[in-house]
Amino acid sequence: MKILTANRLADGIAVWYADGGWAETVDHADLAHDKAAEDRLEAIGAKAYAANEVVDVNLIDADLVNGVVEPLRLREKIRAAGPTIRHDLGKQAAQAA
Repeated sequence: MKILTANRLADGIAVWYADGGWAETVDHADLAHDKAAEDRLEAIGAKAYAANEVVDVNLIDADLVNGVVEPLRLREKIRAAGPTIRHDLGKQAAQAA
């Protein structure tokens, strides 16, 4: 399965395409289960890139774990969680609150 990720151009925050927009958490990103769904997500990403909403648009591998979307690669897990040296900052701090 694949999900669409990018960085929001306004502030550089890692975002994922979910429910018709860009979400700051990966938990409920739209999953592409086949080539047609991947093509649809790629077209959405290309349109958002052309509109200067996001940069570094990519389809990445993900899985559904206990009903929550999780990236498979370490790099993407870090982008989803936030800084690895300051757990009081970033997305992991917001999840703990």
